[in-house]
Amino acid sequence: MIEFPVSGIETWWWLPVLVSFGVSCITSTAGISGAFILLPYQVSILGFTAPGVTPTNLMFNIFAIPGGVYRLYKEKRMVWPLVWTMSLGALPGLLIGVIIRVKYIPDAGAFKLFVGCVMLYIAARLFLNIFNKPDTTSDSIGKLNQFEVIPRLFSINEISYAYNDIEYRIPTISLFIMSSIVGVIGGIYGIGGGAILAPILVTMYNLPIHTISGATLCSTFVSSIVGVLFYVFIGPYFSEEASSVRPDWLLGFLLGVGGFFGIYLGARIQKYLPAKTIKILLGIIMLYIAGRYIIGYFI
Repeated sequence: MIEFPVSGIETWWWLPVLVSFGVSCITSTAGISGAFILLPYQVSILGFTAPGVTPTNLMFNIFAIPGGVYRLYKEKRMVWPLVWTMSLGALPGLLIGVIIRVKYIPDAGAFKLFVGCVMLYIAARLFLNIFNKPDTTSDSIGKLNQFEVIPRLFSINEISYAYNDIEYRIPTISLFIMSSIVGVIGGIYGIGGGAILAPILVTMYNLPIHTISGATLCSTFVSSIVGVLFYVFIGPYFSEEASSVRPDWLLGFLLGVGGFFGIYLGARIQKYLPAKTIKILLGIIMLYIAGRYIIGYFI
């Protein structure tokens, strides 16, 4: 076992690698890095409860996501207009989220309640999409195994692209505003926002889940870089104890190593999995974590 000097936790070096590999392999099939599950793992299992757990979680995204992005880029499934719109929208929200996390909710108990509420919202959106208003178009896994996304339009008013001979349209300004709101939550939670934006794109904008994975992962990567920089250079000015907001670089790296291979594998096998199966699995996981944290706060 080794001791991580920043977080003060002690565990086997290979355990964070193994956990992040398994988590990210599953979650990346839905365009989510897995950071939203790894944060509760660090808080509840490893005992890393200081505000520094948030930038450490963002570091996982930085090391882990490039593998999946590369795979999806090779398969021509990157919708770059979505990437730029969500990334630019998330940046101002991230700064606000960092300040809120460091200044107003450093207490682990309040943080767990917040995490639980975020999880509950995501799970609710997923299950509503599955059972209340199913969409066979967005749940398809490719017509004749053709997964290529063809960009059509990128303007201040609209983003559009074609997939399986169907054109999808997204209002640019609406997505930008939504990304800013999610950026605040991502800055507090340390997930980069992809775990929230992915179900929003599927449920609110009715986009096929197999076409948004690259965009959500890539925008999460960009916002995570900015989020870590905010915590390192701005966080200490809003915290009474500057050391408490420092990321654990070694822990973040080990989580990222496992995540790199997990996300790459998840991106590779995604096209063989039905979207409905992926969303049900994620919904169950998030409901469990949400229930545990929300109930635990009041008991």
